[in-house]
Amino acid sequence: MHVITVEQLGKSYGEKTLFKDVSFGIATGDRFGIIGVNGTGKSTFMRTLAGIDSIETGRIMKGNAIRVQYVAQEPEFEPHATVLETVMSGDAPEMKAVRRYTDILERLRVQPEDEKLQMQLVQASDDMDRLQAWQIESDAKTILSKLGITRYDARVSELSGGQRKRVALAAGLIHPSDLLLLDEPTNHIDNDTVAWLESYLQKRSGALIMITHDRYFLDRVANRMIELDYGRAHFYEANYTRFLELKADREAREASAESTRQNILRQELAWIRRGAKARTTKQKARIDRFEDLQSQGPTQKQGAVEVSAASARLGKKIMELESIGADAGTRQLFRGLDYIAVPHDRIGIIGVNGSGKSTLLQIIAGTRQPDKGSIVLGPTVRIGYFTQEHDEMDESMRVIEYIREAAETVKTAEGHTISAAQMLERFLFNPSMQWTLVGKLSGGEKRRLQLLRLLMTAPNVLLLDEPTNDLDVETLAVLENYLDEFPGVVITVSHDRYFLDRVVDRIWSFENGEIRNHVGNYTEYVEWRAAQGLSALNDQKSAASDKQGNQAHTSTEAAAAKSERKPKLKMSYKEEQDYNQIDGWIADVEAQMERNNAEMEAAFNDSVRLQELMKQQQEAEQKLSDLLERWTELNELAEQIEAAKRS
Repeated sequence: MHVITVEQLGKSYGEKTLFKDVSFGIATGDRFGIIGVNGTGKSTFMRTLAGIDSIETGRIMKGNAIRVQYVAQEPEFEPHATVLETVMSGDAPEMKAVRRYTDILERLRVQPEDEKLQMQLVQASDDMDRLQAWQIESDAKTILSKLGITRYDARVSELSGGQRKRVALAAGLIHPSDLLLLDEPTNHIDNDTVAWLESYLQKRSGALIMITHDRYFLDRVANRMIELDYGRAHFYEANYTRFLELKADREAREASAESTRQNILRQELAWIRRGAKARTTKQKARIDRFEDLQSQGPTQKQGAVEVSAASARLGKKIMELESIGADAGTRQLFRGLDYIAVPHDRIGIIGVNGSGKSTLLQIIAGTRQPDKGSIVLGPTVRIGYFTQEHDEMDESMRVIEYIREAAETVKTAEGHTISAAQMLERFLFNPSMQWTLVGKLSGGEKRRLQLLRLLMTAPNVLLLDEPTNDLDVETLAVLENYLDEFPGVVITVSHDRYFLDRVVDRIWSFENGEIRNHVGNYTEYVEWRAAQGLSALNDQKSAASDKQGNQAHTSTEAAAAKSERKPKLKMSYKEEQDYNQIDGWIADVEAQMERNNAEMEAAFNDSVRLQELMKQQQEAEQKLSDLLERWTELNELAEQIEAAKRS
């Protein structure tokens, strides 16, 4: 079903063009991911589609019956409403029916003999039947629980910013809609909840457009990409990984076309300089052609973030944590953390929200004292602490003043000394933007500015608290490359699975007051848990919030021994057959997906054929996902059987 048509959409901010001449259609089953450097107008683009921001040029066409649901990056709420009231609010007929039925039922409990109310209840019940709304409240509670919100009667004003975002996300998911718009839906939710959200959105009917920095999320959910690049919108029939390939091809074609244009320009310029006169029609046409070529210059690029700041020298003694523990009121967060830092340590911290991850970073940074244990820092340690919030930024300062407050100059990794203004340009803050007030920057631009200020201090121990929140994927890729060369210690809290896989080589998992220490990246840790038969971290949320005063850290080996399962001693006939053939099946499906991609690119202007191919591709993607899951299961079983034979 066709949902929305966008024609020649354009928007600017002052003298800056955010996007222009954007035209495309949205159909049921389309799942778009929006990509672009911070400040290119991604959130503005989405608000315009949602009808919140006005249309400057162009038009958006949709039927009267089409319903659009938008979840903002920083949602606003009625502060006195409860969590459940907030989720069940809105003008959808289903929501109105549920609220009316609930209200009448409450009044009947007070006046059970009121015949008028009884008749109204019958009518409300009929409306619930007609709209199939009986399951909505139950579904809302289920979704809230999956997102880590269990107090349905809590006032929204009492919740943290992250909790409010999750309530808004629950409302967006539960409201019936033909088009769902999500701005950074994975911010403030833990890794297991992100995995649940992926699965939910994959199964959801209707169209989806999302802005997210989570590259695994884009890979697994999106089937189309929109890249906003200096005012232009580029469309790709692909997930994130395929988008990178198609983008590289497009940029290569554009570079080739620009090279051809420059060669022709040089020839035409030489002809004109020889004194050509515009007397004949032929000569006039040639001069016009030259002027047209000149006006067709390449689109100005946004540029790329460059991170090249040096770090201070690090001595032999860096950091020693001895039996560190922390509490939140009467609740124990964690106990018994011992750690001696060495250069090049890369530690990723994971766990459910409220388990104490950020608290540990605060203890290391010295902004909070531990409730148990002690911490000793070496004399050469210079800590750089990248927090989650913008609260500490003085929004009345100019951008360049904010950076100069940290340092006037900085040495690059190559040994050159450059000024604060030059570093700002490397971070895509051009000279005019450098005199902009910090308060006028977008959320992503503020995060990029915070990162620059941190690096200007030349730290040798980096504490990163959710560094991927609000940063665009291009900046994240550059930050990851910088961390590859960083000689000091990196300790990061993150729910971004791609970032953890890319950067860390050790995981600290906060689990019910214990800190489990595992060597390897995030994916290796998840695979290890599955092999040990351990429950998902999501299953521990209620236990993590209720557990009181437990004893400190239990070793990884002891915990693993407790939960170890007996391996299955042999494969069934069906499992053996699948095990021997599954690699070929996977190769066949991947080849089919490659052929589908090629056909989709060729059929971009044939909407009927394109829809058929997209459906085939979605079916192939699901089949591949099922096969890969089966492949993992069979290989783990084979390893267990082999291990049993050796023992």
